[in-house]
Amino acid sequence: MRPRGSVASALVGAAVLVLLTGCSGEDSGPDVPTRAPATAAVSPGAAKPAGQVFPAAATKALLAERSTGLLAALDTAGTTLSLIDPAAPTTARTVTLPAAGVSLAQGKPGEVLVAAPDRVLRVDAKTGALTETAVEGDVHSVHTRTDGTLVVGTAEGTVRELNADGTVTRTITGLVSADAIAVTGENITVLDRKQTAVVAVGKDALGLMLRAGDGATNAITDPHGRIIVADTAGGELLVYTAGPLVLRQRFPVSSSPYALAYDSRSELVWVSATLSNEVVGYDLSTGIGVEVARLATLRQPDAITVDERTGDLFVASAAGEGLQRIGVEERKRGQ
Repeated sequence: MRPRGSVASALVGAAVLVLLTGCSGEDSGPDVPTRAPATAAVSPGAAKPAGQVFPAAATKALLAERSTGLLAALDTAGTTLSLIDPAAPTTARTVTLPAAGVSLAQGKPGEVLVAAPDRVLRVDAKTGALTETAVEGDVHSVHTRTDGTLVVGTAEGTVRELNADGTVTRTITGLVSADAIAVTGENITVLDRKQTAVVAVGKDALGLMLRAGDGATNAITDPHGRIIVADTAGGELLVYTAGPLVLRQRFPVSSSPYALAYDSRSELVWVSATLSNEVVGYDLSTGIGVEVARLATLRQPDAITVDERTGDLFVASAAGEGLQRIGVEERKRGQ
């Protein structure tokens, strides 16, 4: 029997390669088979979590801002962003958002981006000062390039690129939804949850598509140019590279993999498993994911992030059970 981690799965079976026909005009969306987007499995009661746990609101997105190390936590309603100093996690600055946020992303140094309907919100991580960049559509995902340009994806499946001043430079349609954006070098890849697919975005049109398991939910990149996708419904972790889009690794992850984070210090990808209330660390360097750590979390670990300055792993509960910090030494004990 062919092992599930085989690179050959990029060429046959569920990962079917197709050429999309989306273009730079507006339309009513493609007539293609879709599914309801996969969601995190409901967690059972939690055992004793590793590390330390601090009070926090129910959270659906968590980000460690690179230059300051401050944490940004978006509540499950999307209406409040909490800015948290890991050195004093019980004292958070709260920012009331003018529109319900969907996801978080790194902005300019010291800035957190919030994807929200008809706009991208820019929040100063230290002061909480907020500005807006207007964007047409229900924005679900955003990525900033080093030159300040933004790549934005909407719930309607449109991808837009904006200059630093907010001017739209190109618009690509043809997806059903654009739920996560992965930029590796000059390549843009989008996760479409409703098609459970990753799709390359070309200069003027959509490019190649690869099916992403049975129900993909989240995607991140790492410094090696890999695109890491959680197939929550299928219980797998999928690893791609772009230019051209190729599936490189595919391996099972038990207990409903959902949230993702990458630790560049240890070169591990972390994935939360909501059915077991755990975070699991994988080494991808051998060509197939190797589990190196498994740690207990608080209940419903729907959001995780790594402070790149310290290597500390943070986990937020979507059930309102707090914010968990797992330090590097604690992680070593879990290996």
